[in-house]
This record gives sequence, structure tokens and C-alpha cells, in this order.
Amino acid sequence: MQSDSGPHPYSRLTPDRILNALEEQGFACDGRLLALNSYENRVYQVGQEDGDPVIAKFYRPGRWSRPAILEEHAFALELAAQEIPVVAPLCDRGGATLHQHEDYLFAVYPRCGGRWPDLDTAEQRHQMGRFLGRMHAVGAARQFTHRTRLTIESLGTESRDYLLEQHFLPGYLIEAYTSLAQDLLDRIRSLFEAAGPVTGIRLHGDCHPGNILWTDTGPHFVDLDDSRTGPAIQDLWMLLSGDHNEVRIQLQDLLEGYQTFYDFEYSSLILIEPLRTLRIMHYAAWIARRWGDPAFPQAFPWFDSPRYWEEHILSLREQAAALDDPLHL
Repeated sequence: MQSDSGPHPYSRLTPDRILNALEEQGFACDGRLLALNSYENRVYQVGQEDGDPVIAKFYRPGRWSRPAILEEHAFALELAAQEIPVVAPLCDRGGATLHQHEDYLFAVYPRCGGRWPDLDTAEQRHQMGRFLGRMHAVGAARQFTHRTRLTIESLGTESRDYLLEQHFLPGYLIEAYTSLAQDLLDRIRSLFEAAGPVTGIRLHGDCHPGNILWTDTGPHFVDLDDSRTGPAIQDLWMLLSGDHNEVRIQLQDLLEGYQTFYDFEYSSLILIEPLRTLRIMHYAAWIARRWGDPAFPQAFPWFDSPRYWEEHILSLREQAAALDDPLHL
């Protein structure tokens, strides 16, 4: 197994540097610093001497350009201005949301609590659908310029190629993975073609329950770090679970609320399993690309075991069957 060489990008991000970065922006830190559950970036809850704690997000160097991060912030602020419950970055006195301390770009957010949503009632799903419909109505109003587009190549082809080129798979599984991955990519392309020209809009991009916090007043969305251009169904399918009948009921409830504010393209339903397959492929390559960061072997110790890759191939084979059984409403 190979990984990127050189020191990992956060090797110099010490507690002192974190506190100094925030104090440069006028925050009176009281020394309390709590690392939150984040791997792609580094995120901390920082206590203040006079006021509520804030959340500081230090972007992984080299992942997003400054203009791309600013587009993320602008999208969040645009949503917040429409009273759509998204946790947007705080602006300084000059209106800036993105700051730099030494080599690190960072942003500061208000701390917002809540719990993961259950979405186990029709009313909760209606409410979630309404918020997503409002988000997508804003997302469709203009286009990203600097952020990436969701494509088969970026999530699927490049993920497969990286894993093979960097020798992450055990030798005895390479042939099986290579053949299976190519078959999946060919079938995914066919299904995207069958869906026809689906509209690409600005998305949350990673709208799974862990990025949604529910309070007594309803849900609010966090972490637009994966925001990009893609089909609206990308922000819906990760909220679905269970067998076909359960998923059908859940999706109907979501869409009942969703279509109050934004029209849904039903032709995109055929993309649910292709998008799920691409996510599985991309997730494995994401861990592989970050393996040189010590946080990743610690968080995913099973990743470099033959059993993981056997189970990964099994998951992809299950997806091959799922691609033949698309959801219909």
C-alpha cells in the first residue's frame, strides 16, 4: 500500500496556532479547545471569555482553492438570507468570512446544537422536503464557477484508477475489482444516458443525516464543504433507507414537501443506485488518498486489511444487482 509522502497537512496545526488564529480575528479565547469529529478538515469548538463558544474550521490545504471556498460561503450566506436554516460562516467587520493564519485558511461559525434526524414520521419527512426544496430553489438561481461538478469520472473512474495505481488492493483481488469496477462504470453511464438531460444545480452535496441537526423548531443543515453542481436527487437519496417499499413511502413524503417550492425531475429517480455506487467507490478512494494523514489510520484501522477489500467488492457486487432494479414511484 502506498500513500502520499511528506508531512501530513495538519502537522503544524497546534493548539497555540489555532488559538492565535482566532485571536487575530478578535475572538477572546479562554483556552478551551475541543476537537470535533472531522477528518477531511480540522474542526474545533473554541471557548470565549465573554460569549458562547464558536466553531473554527481549518480547511485541508490544497483541497479547495480560495475562490471555491468563498463560493461555498457565499452559497451558505445566500441560503441564510432567505431564512433557510443553514449554519453560515461568521463575517468580520469588513464582511470577510475566510481568513488565513500562516499556511491555513479557516472560517469561524456559530455553535448550533441539535440531534440527528430520525425522519420516522411523514410530517418530519414533509418538513425536510420543504427545506430541501427551498434550498434547491435558491441553488438553481445561479451557477457555481469555481466548485466542481458531480461526474462519473470524478467519483468513479478517478477513484478506481487511484486505488489500482497506488496498489491499495491485495494482489489476489485486483482482477476481480478491475473487472467489476469497469462493468459498474459502463452500466452507470448507460443509466445516466437513460435519465436524459437532468438539470445541474448548486447542491449541499453531502446531505446525509450526520450533516443535519434537528431541534424543536426543525432541521438545520451543516457542512457545505462538499457543495457542488449536480442533480437534485443527490441531496435526497441519502435520506432514504430500507427496502423498496419503505424507500418509496419515504421519498413520496419528502417530495410532497419538496415540490411545494421546487419542481422535481422524476427522470432522475433512475440515478439513485448509480449515485450510491459512485459514493461507495469514492469513499474507498477518499480514505486511500488521505492515508498519509495520521488521523486516517487511527480512525479507519480496518482499511488496509484484506477483509475490508473483500467486503468492498461484495458491496459493489450488491450494487451491480441494485442497478438492475431501479426505484419507481
